[in-house]
Amino acid sequence: MSEPTHVALSAEQEAYLSRTPAGAAVTRALRDLLERDAHLLQVDANERSITFRFATYLQAYLPEWEVDCEFNRDGIEPKRLGHLALYPDDHDDEAKTVYPDVIAHHRGVEDNFLVLEFKKSTSHVSRDIDSRKLQGYKRQLGYAHALFVEVGTGGQACVVGLEWF
Repeated sequence: MSEPTHVALSAEQEAYLSRTPAGAAVTRALRDLLERDAHLLQVDANERSITFRFATYLQAYLPEWEVDCEFNRDGIEPKRLGHLALYPDDHDDEAKTVYPDVIAHHRGVEDNFLVLEFKKSTSHVSRDIDSRKLQGYKRQLGYAHALFVEVGTGGQACVVGLEWF
């Protein structure tokens, strides 16, 4: 297997991430992911595997928050976004239940610090869906910070896109 072409964040990416209070922790966790788990990106592993590893690193840099993957609760109720008309569900006629890729929050209360949606460069699903979800997480669920992260896979092992919402 060939070596990844990138295993670090660029200076521009680090500067972009530093625009918010959450940025320093995200930068460090992404560095860890790229340095320690480049193999997951090289082999185009499942997005859940990638986000799980990222979340374990993020937890170390946000010790005052709980960091979870695909956590679907808002208090004790499922997280829902009313503005999304995505993947209609016959049993969800009021809003769409959502599962953010990674969040930093306090469980059981409405104290939401950071939400991230990841996308692999090999994904054929529209990035617009993640953008709409992130906007909804901020507007309807009160997340202070929302970030879209696109990671290069299939030998790239890098971050190819970042967008704060």
